[in-house]
Parts: sequence; structure tokens; C-alpha cells
Amino acid sequence: MRGIAIDGKCVRGSHDGKHSAIHLVSAWSSAGGLTLGQVRTADKSNEIAAIPELLATLDIKGAIITIDAMGCQHDIAAKIIASGADYVLGVKDNQAGLAEAVKLWFDAAEAGTLDRPFWDHNHTEKDHGRIETRRCLVTNDVLG
Repeated sequence: MRGIAIDGKCVRGSHDGKHSAIHLVSAWSSAGGLTLGQVRTADKSNEIAAIPELLATLDIKGAIITIDAMGCQHDIAAKIIASGADYVLGVKDNQAGLAEAVKLWFDAAEAGTLDRPFWDHNHTEKDHGRIETRRCLVTNDVLG
């Protein structure tokens, strides 16, 4: 599987007083180490409108698409799935009901009371003078 990270950034120094700063949404290939595409957001718009436009320009079949919480939208997730890809979307309180459901899922997994299958993997390493532990919990049975 190849990973594609979608993220928006403001172009530094592009604000000139009369015009708002240029905001780009980019698709980054983590394996290739290169930008696959960019879309400029329309004035008075945001990443939510630009992400589907960018996805339409890419062949994402078989990829894992990662997007921060700004892109955690039903229509964006549906477009990714329809294109034959999978996704990892950030969830924050901008999706309060979803954020609470995810928190409850993790609480149940931690307590050992989750009634659905999931995969749990921990990885610990010492690097840069510190010990880092990463934990990954995965399920494809989110609806129960």
C-alpha cells in the first residue's frame, strides 16, 4: 500500500494587503518523497472544498489517504472509498458526535470490554535521547 498525505498550507509571504494569502492543498507521496498534486483554494473557501478537487486529479486506487481533522467529512470519505482507496482521518471536536464515539471505542478497547475484533500493536524505541512508545489499534468493524 502506498501512503498519500493530504494537507493544506498557507504560502508564506503571499499576502499583500489587498489580496488574501494563497492557500494550497497538496497531496504528498510518503514513499516517493514528492508532491503528487496541488490545488489552490478559492478565495473565501477552505480545504474542505479543495480536497475533493485534488482527489479527482489523482489515481489513488489501493492507496491509504491521510487527512487531518479539517478533511474529516462524509463526502470526502465517500469519494476516497469510491476511488478504491482507504483513509485515515483525524477527528477533533469539530465532529463532536464522532469524536465522542471514537473516545468511547478506545476506552472500551483499553478496558478490555470491546465486543468487536481489533488488532493492537505497540512499538517502543529509544531515539534522540528519549523513549517513544507508539500504539496502534485497528478495526474494520466500526459499526458493531
